[in-house]
Amino acid sequence: MSTGTSDDSPSEIAKMIVRITRADLHSPEATALIGALNLELSGAYPEPGATHFGLDPADVAPGRGAFVVAYQDDRPVACGAVRLIDPGTAELKRMYVMPEVRGSGFGRRLVETLEEEAVGLGATRVVLETGIRQTVAIALYARCGYTPIPLYGEYTASPGTSVCLGKTFARTDP
Repeated sequence: MSTGTSDDSPSEIAKMIVRITRADLHSPEATALIGALNLELSGAYPEPGATHFGLDPADVAPGRGAFVVAYQDDRPVACGAVRLIDPGTAELKRMYVMPEVRGSGFGRRLVETLEEEAVGLGATRVVLETGIRQTVAIALYARCGYTPIPLYGEYTASPGTSVCLGKTFARTDP
């Protein structure tokens, strides 16, 4: 489930030093951001089975996916992951932007970075799940070209709280 993304203003993000880098899923920065994400989602979705917190380090290992952290100046403020779920399909996971920097462009930059990673892994389609109450995140994904798709995978078990979206990319073979 993704949260914490909002209407992103490129002019705001241009005013700060921003760096998005790959990170270890168990790094202190990743642990803090994912902890904040899990806390926010647990509060927003108290229903049993409504939260999908899983992400295995093997899913974001080189050649299979990536986990990234975004920094404002040198402070970690956002994160996200992409993982292959089949040879042509990648999934965005664990997207989070700290509340105090929402609306500054981090959500859009994370999506773009993770899409580039997905295409680099050979994916021609990117899918994601977010929650029905994450209206700002849903709007961001729509602005990034994502459209509703049927629930897939583990999310079929939470039809009352999950929204799945997808986007197809043109194949770039020579």
